[in-house]
Amino acid sequence: MNQPPRLGIFPADVHKTGTPGTPDGEKSDQGIDLSIIIVSWNVWDLLRASLDSIEQVSRDVGAPATVRAFGPSSHVTSKIPGSKIPNAKVPAPNRPTLEVIVVDNASSDATAELLPARFPWVRFIRSATNLGFTAGNNLGYAASRGRAIYFLNPDTELIQTAPHGDSLWTLYRALISEPKVGLVGPQLRYANNTLQSSRRRFPTRATGFADEGALGRYWHNNPWQRQAKMDEWPATFRQEVDWLVGAALLARRAALEAVRQPGATGPFDETFFMYYEETDLCYRLKQAGWQIVYVPEATVVHYEGRSSEQAVAARDIHYARSKIRYYEKYFGSRWAAFLRAFLLWNFRGQWMIEAAKWLLGHKRALRAQRMAAYREVLATRLRPKQ
Repeated sequence: MNQPPRLGIFPADVHKTGTPGTPDGEKSDQGIDLSIIIVSWNVWDLLRASLDSIEQVSRDVGAPATVRAFGPSSHVTSKIPGSKIPNAKVPAPNRPTLEVIVVDNASSDATAELLPARFPWVRFIRSATNLGFTAGNNLGYAASRGRAIYFLNPDTELIQTAPHGDSLWTLYRALISEPKVGLVGPQLRYANNTLQSSRRRFPTRATGFADEGALGRYWHNNPWQRQAKMDEWPATFRQEVDWLVGAALLARRAALEAVRQPGATGPFDETFFMYYEETDLCYRLKQAGWQIVYVPEATVVHYEGRSSEQAVAARDIHYARSKIRYYEKYFGSRWAAFLRAFLLWNFRGQWMIEAAKWLLGHKRALRAQRMAAYREVLATRLRPKQ
């Protein structure tokens, strides 16, 4: 679990025999090589930018309308018979294809009205209720047809600039070039282009407490956090990891099917509403013998937390519940109970700090808002939602 990443076994681009650009050298039975699944909630502007970035690295193939080609050879330059346009670009045959599925979690913004007209090539699924991140992705997965699946947050943008070029193609090639690799993830960047940590080791009984309370809040770079984030290994080379932050995860469908739980519509465990679902998925993949690989040559911008920032108390509740659920699943009910008590103690302490600042007259509106959010969290006792 805490071993260093394996080095030197992941070439940047290995071209195998078979049909170009397809997992295991064969086409999907339904003609789709890659399905991109995006679960969205009230972030139309960010979703539009994300879809724009996908549109820039893919091309229309004519029919069907929801299928697009991608990769460096998705177009050839040739003269179209009867066309007055010289050197017109037409889709090349046998190039990898993709579909994009957007699952909207009952957004109240303009997503439902604007998306179909602006992006007619997107398969749009609108849920009547907020299913959460995991169930929303499972819904999209059940409707998908690709041999590979790219779970992508709506607050992300694919980058196609020097020195590595098209991040979608780079990440896809990293997956299909190594048959033992079940899931890959890119280097994440904040909007200001600084590195966003995304490599992780699995939580242990002890390290899961290091990012909570005063230790995590006031000692950000403590040794336990550095170990969990693999900070001793450079973030600039390809390496095997335990798990990757779930903003952008590209997986082999065969691997996801190998760990899909009985009765589930997709690979994610829906007892995690949001948060820790990617940790759980990667753990099950590793247990099944698949490798998880970080691919820094592929870059994705992640405008972190834009959906969850709309409901701060709900975000904290979902995060804490999911963390407790993970501990219960892998460390047992006693450790989960200990963690729940610790988290409740932490939230009480944060409420007291905000109350003291309010009494001192420091930004009272902000303090009152935070106190209300902490009270809402404490009222749940962090018990599983019934």
